[in-house]
Amino acid sequence: MSESSGLQIDWAGLAPLVIVFVAAFAGLLVEAAVPKARRLPVQVALAVAALASAFVAVVVNADKNGAVFSIGGTGLGSVVIDGPGLFLQGTIAALAIVAVLLLAERRTVRGGDFVAEAAVVADSAADIEQRREDGATEIFPLTLFAVGGMMMFVTSGDLLTMFVALEMLSLPLYLLCGLAKRRRLISQEAALKYFLLGAFASAFYVYGMAMLYGFAGTVDLAGINQAGVSSGQPRMFLYIGVAMIAVALLFKAAAVPFHMWTPDVYTGAPTPVTALMAACVKVAAFGGLLRVFNVGLASSAWDWHLILTIIAVATMIGGAIFAVTQRNIKRLLAYSSIANAGYLLIGVIALGDAVGQTMFYLAAYGFTVIAAFAVVSLVRDGDEEATHLARWAGLGKNSPGTAVVFTILMLALAGLPFTSGFTAKFSLFAAAVQADELGLVIVGVVSSAILAFPYLRVVVLLWLSEPAPGAPTVNLPSPMAGTVVAAGVAATLVLGVAPGFLLEIVDQASTFLNT
Repeated sequence: MSESSGLQIDWAGLAPLVIVFVAAFAGLLVEAAVPKARRLPVQVALAVAALASAFVAVVVNADKNGAVFSIGGTGLGSVVIDGPGLFLQGTIAALAIVAVLLLAERRTVRGGDFVAEAAVVADSAADIEQRREDGATEIFPLTLFAVGGMMMFVTSGDLLTMFVALEMLSLPLYLLCGLAKRRRLISQEAALKYFLLGAFASAFYVYGMAMLYGFAGTVDLAGINQAGVSSGQPRMFLYIGVAMIAVALLFKAAAVPFHMWTPDVYTGAPTPVTALMAACVKVAAFGGLLRVFNVGLASSAWDWHLILTIIAVATMIGGAIFAVTQRNIKRLLAYSSIANAGYLLIGVIALGDAVGQTMFYLAAYGFTVIAAFAVVSLVRDGDEEATHLARWAGLGKNSPGTAVVFTILMLALAGLPFTSGFTAKFSLFAAAVQADELGLVIVGVVSSAILAFPYLRVVVLLWLSEPAPGAPTVNLPSPMAGTVVAAGVAATLVLGVAPGFLLEIVDQASTFLNT
């Protein structure tokens, strides 16, 4: 601890954030000082080392429970260290390491998936010329800034710090979505949609924060929870504030009806960025939702329970039904992500009874989906990804190894036994039943049955259909992309067959500070 003018800072507790942000700034210096030909290995090594160090720092802090900043022994709520915050930070760091390796892949397409000069006009002669060049390496510091924002988001103890973290994680992602080397206009359209809708969501957040401050007289989550019992202000301030904050957080979580950006952005963004968003952003968004509703709004649960239940039902059913109609593998995974957001909302609604199981679900889903997008990036028609499902027909005959891997991942997403998807859903639904949310669990089971159809249809397509004329090729990945796929499949199988160790960890780390 260090002290200055009465302010005490737990530097060890702050270490994961400091490491990631310092590495992000160092990455900017690398862009300025290191020759272009040498930047890629330097940036990858820096990013992986920083994220691994942050993960180690999280493990070192495992037994901590308190505020990072305090004055005279009284904790300030801006950044807090507790079991859920540390577990989610560690999950984000681990998934981000895998995502960085996928971002660094250069073997599947010459120079990688990212444009060399983002300012060049799309489809111009200069743009066509630069497609033969190596992709920009600015993506790595941008990714570290986004990951740092996510790690701060899940440990924010007040709404103001959470807003700063929300913008920190969002702004780099808006840029990354528009940096695809191929199909640049679609990529730029995706970035613009994400930016505009994200700006609206941020505005809702600020307005909701103002309303909750008017109701509680503080932006501290614990103070807002106390005000839910004792405040003399009109409860209309609370209702409006909760609604506005929920809009912003549910937008990031891709819940219906705030999901409209998800299919277009997942399809238009470079696939490694889509993988980062599907895994890490999902963890951060639900980490924030869990903290806000467990720490800040638990005392007013009667006021928001019904509307959040309606949103969860719409998300589960809507995501599953729309997934059935998809013919593009990335859009299928996007609607799958929406349906999974609905399942995770069950854990949010169940409050403290399901925090640990929700965190387990986030970790299991993150590793599975990031590996799925890694496989998608390997199946190509020339320099383009073969995203139309018809192009995947008979892949099991031409590339049986790839087909086996993708089959395992599809079965996990479908929630079949002996995969992490089954274990995650079973534990989450069981916790929700204990929390008297049986109705939501029934809807979740129905939604899962519907959602299983498009996954199993892909499996049938891989193995029982004849290969398409001029079938796509499966590019052999570099060791980095191969590691991504191997890590995802290993986590999917291990957490399906022997999940006990992680379930025990989340059970011990399921209590928020000030609850």
